[in-house]
Amino acid sequence: MESQVSSQKQNQINIILHDRQDHVEMGQQDAFVPFQSVEKLFADIIGMDEIKENIKEIYANVLINQERQKIGLKAEKQVWHMLFKGNPGTGKTTVARKLAVLFQELNVLSKGHLIEADRADLVGEYIGHTAKKTKSLVEKSLGGILFIDEAYALARGGEKDFGKEAIDTLVKQMEDYHDQFILILAGYPDEMDHFLSLNPGLRSRFPFIFNFSNYTADQLVKIAKSIASQRDYRLSNEASWKLRSLLIKYLRENGAQHFSNGRLVRNMMEKAMRKQAVRLINKRYYSADELMLLNAKDIMIE
Repeated sequence: MESQVSSQKQNQINIILHDRQDHVEMGQQDAFVPFQSVEKLFADIIGMDEIKENIKEIYANVLINQERQKIGLKAEKQVWHMLFKGNPGTGKTTVARKLAVLFQELNVLSKGHLIEADRADLVGEYIGHTAKKTKSLVEKSLGGILFIDEAYALARGGEKDFGKEAIDTLVKQMEDYHDQFILILAGYPDEMDHFLSLNPGLRSRFPFIFNFSNYTADQLVKIAKSIASQRDYRLSNEASWKLRSLLIKYLRENGAQHFSNGRLVRNMMEKAMRKQAVRLINKRYYSADELMLLNAKDIMIE
C-alpha cells in the first residue's frame, strides 16, 4: 500500500532509516533458496506480479555480478535509477521503501535509507536557490534512495521556471555520484510520459521503468481485509460483497485514469470503523466479535 505525504507537509522531508540488524544477511539463510528473501520482503504486497519478477531479476543480477567479481571477471558497477509510473495508491512508495531495504542487504546501498520528496523540496524561490536545495537533498540521499513523487511537476512552469534548474541539477548529480545513490521519479503515467518527452536526455538515465497498474476490485477487497486485520477488525461476507460492488460502480462511473486505488480503500475502511463506532456506541454491552466486525451498513464510498 502506498502512503502519501501528509497534507501538513510543506517544508518537511521524510527520511526512513532501516537497521541492518532487523534483516538476515543475504547469502546466509538464502544460500539454497535464492529468492526467499525477496519473496519474504514482498509477501504482503498484493498483485504486482510483473514488478516482483523484475525485482527478482535485479536481485539475481546483483548477486551473480558479485560472484563474477570474486573470480576476477568483469562486472561493471551499475546504476539503478528508476521510473515509477502509476496512479495514486498503487504501491509506488511502498515498493520504493522495500527496495531500499533490499539494496542495503545486497550491499548496493551503504545506508539503505529512503528520502521522500516532491517539487517543494527541490525548487527554490530565487536564482541559485534551487540548485542549492537539490544538491543538499541528493547529498542527504547518498547511500540510499531519493524518491521524488509527482516528478512531472518539476516541468510544469515552462522554460523560466526554477523546476528546470532542479532537473538540470539532478542530472548533474546523477553523473557526479553515479552509483552512490538511487533516484526514483514517480507519478501518473500520462504526466510522466509528457515530462520525459520534454527532457529527451532524461529517459536514457533511468534503466528501469516499473508500471504500477490499477488494482482490480478483488485485489482491493483483499487490501481492505488486510487493513482491517492489522487493526483487529474483520469484514462480514456481506460487507466484502458491498465493498466490491461499490468499487466496481465507482470505476464504471468515474473511470480509472486517476483512480486512487489503495488510498481510496484505506479511506473507506477508516470511514467504516467510524461508522461501526457510531453504530455500537448506544449499545450498553457488546461482545468482542461485535467490536471487531464491520458489516455492510458500515461500508460506503464518498
